[in-house]
Amino acid sequence: MLPAPDSPAPPTPARDARLELKATLLLVALALLLAASVTYLLYARGAFERTQELVLVADDSEGVSVGMDMTFSGFAIGRVRRIALADDGSVRIVVDVPVRDAKWLRESSVFVLVRNLVGGTSLRAYSGVLSDPPLPPGAERRVLVGDATAEIPQLVRDARDLIANLRALTAADAPLAGTLAQAQRFAERLNGPGGALGAVVGDEQQAKRLVSRLEGAVARTDALIARIDGVVARADARVLGDGGVLADVQAGVVELRALLADARTSVEKVNAVLDETKGIAGNVRAATVDLDALRAEVEATLRRIDHLIGEVNRRWPFARDTEVKLP
Repeated sequence: MLPAPDSPAPPTPARDARLELKATLLLVALALLLAASVTYLLYARGAFERTQELVLVADDSEGVSVGMDMTFSGFAIGRVRRIALADDGSVRIVVDVPVRDAKWLRESSVFVLVRNLVGGTSLRAYSGVLSDPPLPPGAERRVLVGDATAEIPQLVRDARDLIANLRALTAADAPLAGTLAQAQRFAERLNGPGGALGAVVGDEQQAKRLVSRLEGAVARTDALIARIDGVVARADARVLGDGGVLADVQAGVVELRALLADARTSVEKVNAVLDETKGIAGNVRAATVDLDALRAEVEATLRRIDHLIGEVNRRWPFARDTEVKLP
């Protein structure tokens, strides 16, 4: 027969006391840990932070929920604590704003409830002038609503009108279709035998006749230009050639200059004789006056002759000596 196994030893009172102490300590530690977690969560949620109340009035509370954040420049500075319906049918949104963040809210601040097309609703605060007086606790402000979905019906109507206009433009009997058909026919004419001229005139035969007329006009123009060139050549020969008009004019001017030079010499001799006569008759007053008048007339004649010679020399480019010396 096998020996019987040893039976367990009966528990002692000291061992039971230790087990009870360990269980008690474990329960206390668990309770402390739970209390610390709850306390931390309350602290993280701002339960122990001083706040001031802000009441926002809106027409409806669609998209607004308790615990929703109110942001300023992208940072949360408040949280919705309560939503209530007022006696006048408006919605009162109570927001708790921490005292340390209340400095961003001013008397001129604007509050907007934005309902985005994609995403949830957001509550935003805008303070354009931070030097304005701060917003007092318990202030009540009207909230503006920016609903992106409100434009959807208008967009749908505009899209329908646009599609209807496109259908009207692309219809088979629309003016645009006729214009495109005419443009296609014009392009075919451009690629045809007549080219651009045939496309403009509209008929190949008319285009050929127009081309022949243009060629005839060009030929007549060339003949006219040739005749003009012949006339110019003959005129050049008559005027500038040997024995031409210009040579005769030049010879006549040379003779005229010689005659004027002789006249000037004669006048100078007369002037010398008058000077001698004036010296001889210096004591006769009447004779002297007459001689002075005669001398003045002679000098005027000399000036006119000198002016005439100057004009001839100025008009004739081959002259060299243009000086006339008066006595």
